[in-house]
Amino acid sequence: MFFYSAKELTTKQNYKFLTGSIIPRPIAWITTLNQETKVVNAAPFSYFNVVAKELPLVSLSINRNDQEMKDTAYNLLHQQEAVIHLVNDELLTEMNWSAASLPAEESELANSKLTLLDSHEVSVPAIQEAPIRFEVRLHQYIPVNDHEDTIISDLFILEVLNYYFDEKIFNSEKEYIDPLALNPLARLAGNTYSHIAKMIDVKRPK
Repeated sequence: MFFYSAKELTTKQNYKFLTGSIIPRPIAWITTLNQETKVVNAAPFSYFNVVAKELPLVSLSINRNDQEMKDTAYNLLHQQEAVIHLVNDELLTEMNWSAASLPAEESELANSKLTLLDSHEVSVPAIQEAPIRFEVRLHQYIPVNDHEDTIISDLFILEVLNYYFDEKIFNSEKEYIDPLALNPLARLAGNTYSHIAKMIDVKRPK
């Protein structure tokens, strides 16, 4: 096997090895609201996963650029509310466009054809076209430091308040999400995404 010591690699190399190995990654396309300007920010992040079930918690890690907090992280920390959307092929173009680095006073959704809806329990608007969305509230914020005590990433633990499922992907009688009907986009490395190619059932031991 090829061997590399992480401490001898560049940031780019570590990024390539991590994002190329930890695949596929779910995408959180998240909308937040700037309290001062009332601008709705939308951005996709693939450092996203489940944390707990007794209290429905998910994690979202947002890396900093040159030690600067991104708009989504700033809004989350100050507004403490957001809406997380799961993404399929129909939303790929709009989702990808929202990854652009825009000024804080400019919304990534300003020129899109997407429909914004009022949420049930948070003040942040939601994207109607998403097949799944979660209204979330900040549960815990963890600034992640490097060895020199510089903040390099903002880690958020978010409590899911409400779930929304499109009728085409959800069986309400069985409370079952059909993964093939959902056909979510997953993040690989670079500019590459993937889908669910096939499913394998293996009974877990007790």
